[in-house]
Order: sequence, then C-alpha cells, then structure tokens
Amino acid sequence: MSVKPMMKTAAVPVIPRLVPAAGAATPPPATSRRERVVQAIADIARVVVPPLLGFLALLLVWSLVAGTSGIPGPDVTWDAAVKLFSEPFHTRGPNDQGIGWNILHSLSRVGMGFGLAAVIGIPLGFLIGRFVFLHRMTSPIISLLRPVSPLAWLPIGLYVFKEAQPAAIWVIFISSIWPMIINTSVGVTRVPQDYLNVAKVLNLSEWKVFTRILFPAVLPYTLTGVRLAVGVAWLVIVAAEMLTGGVGLGFWVWDEWNNLNVAHIIVAIFVVGIVGLILEQALMLLAKRFEY
Repeated sequence: MSVKPMMKTAAVPVIPRLVPAAGAATPPPATSRRERVVQAIADIARVVVPPLLGFLALLLVWSLVAGTSGIPGPDVTWDAAVKLFSEPFHTRGPNDQGIGWNILHSLSRVGMGFGLAAVIGIPLGFLIGRFVFLHRMTSPIISLLRPVSPLAWLPIGLYVFKEAQPAAIWVIFISSIWPMIINTSVGVTRVPQDYLNVAKVLNLSEWKVFTRILFPAVLPYTLTGVRLAVGVAWLVIVAAEMLTGGVGLGFWVWDEWNNLNVAHIIVAIFVVGIVGLILEQALMLLAKRFEY
C-alpha cells in the first residue's frame, strides 16, 4: 500500500479586527483647508458684519435727518474732518488752536482730576470696606453727595480756586471719586471671611493682610470702579470746559456754536466718542490682565 506524502500548507496570518472600546470617542474627521478658510471667514463675518450694518444704518438715518433739518450730512462732515485733521496742531491765537491741542488739553485735565481721585478714592475705599465703624460713618455722606450733578460743584470750584483750570479739575475729581470708593469698598466686603480668619490665626499685620489678601482679591473690583470713573470724567470734561473756557474740546464746541459751524460740532461729537471708547477699551484690557 502506497502512502501519499502530505503537503505542508502555508499558515495564513490572522489579522485581528480592531473594535473600538465601548464609550471611546471616535476621532473627528480631518477638515480640509478650504473648510477651515470658510469657517474663518464665517467667524470674521459674525464679528464684523453686525457693527458694520449698525454704522451704515446710522449713516442712513443721519442722511435722512440732514436732508430735512439742514444739519450737515455725512459727506459735509467728512470734508470738515479731513480739513481739521490735516493740520491738527496749528496755533493762530489763544482761541484758535488745532483740534489736536484741544484733545490733549482735555485729556490732561481728565488725567489730573482722575489721578487725584484715584489717589484718594481707592485707599479710602479699602478703609471703608475694612472697618465697619468707618463704613457706617461715611455711608450716609456718600449717599448724600454721590447723586449731586457734577456741574453743581463747578461754582464751588470757581469760588475756591478763583481760576477756570483748577475748577475744571475739581469737577472731574469730585465726579469720578465715587465709583472708585464704592467699588473698592464693596470688593473688600466680599473677601471670604475664612481668609481673614486665617490671617488672625497667623497673627499677620494689617499691612500683610492688605498686600497678601485684600489687594489681590479686590483688584478686579477696583479696576471696574476705575473704568466707570474714567467714563464719568470724560463725560464731565466737555460740559465743564464749555462753562470755564480755555483750550479744550468743550470750549472748542462752544466756540464753533458761536460761529454756527455745525459740521465742526458733529466732528467734535465723534472725537469725544472715539476717545472715550479708546479709554474704556484700554481699561477693560487692563482689568482682564489682572483678574485672579
């Protein structure tokens, strides 16, 4: 009997199937470059288009009002602005100076009044928030004086200082100090009591309590008060300069009204708004930088 030889068969490797585990997240599909560009354009459009439409609506309403009331329209105002900013720092006399000088003088008054309010208001806010007796003592005074119109303080400043420049700075000071006092004191009262209890256990001095606990915790509140105060100061300076005179945006607006140059008044309105917006945005960026 013949025996046939057995032929060896090659072993076929078994490739295991990779089954994703239950609950495992599948990787997102890769997006193409074109899709990323389209998404970026859509994101930019969502940010840019609404303000642009709002500005176009403002121009449309302005043009319609100008056509019926005689107010200079956008084209006339633009031509006046181009002429003004083509030579912003000219000096042709004490009452005829470029718009650049008026902006700088107004900013300098705001800086002096606002800086003085910060030097006094922020430490006073810390003290009011830290000590209950001082808070009870000053609360009715602040509640009484804070609602007073800033321009009501102008005659007091003129009577005391006898000059327009310090009187305008005084009005800015007295109108911008309240937001800093109130926000700082509120921030101090909202510091967790556990932090202060730990400070008592460790026998920390009042200076260390201020530098290690109160200042870092209260800084966002203080910066919010600073942002509100600078907005109030920039609003007040125009009205104060209208009454006190001298070089500044407020006096320039009043002088242009006496000359019946309405286009320059509209330019001044936009300048005041743009400068105020820049100041507010700068302080908002500063506040975000120091958030804890």
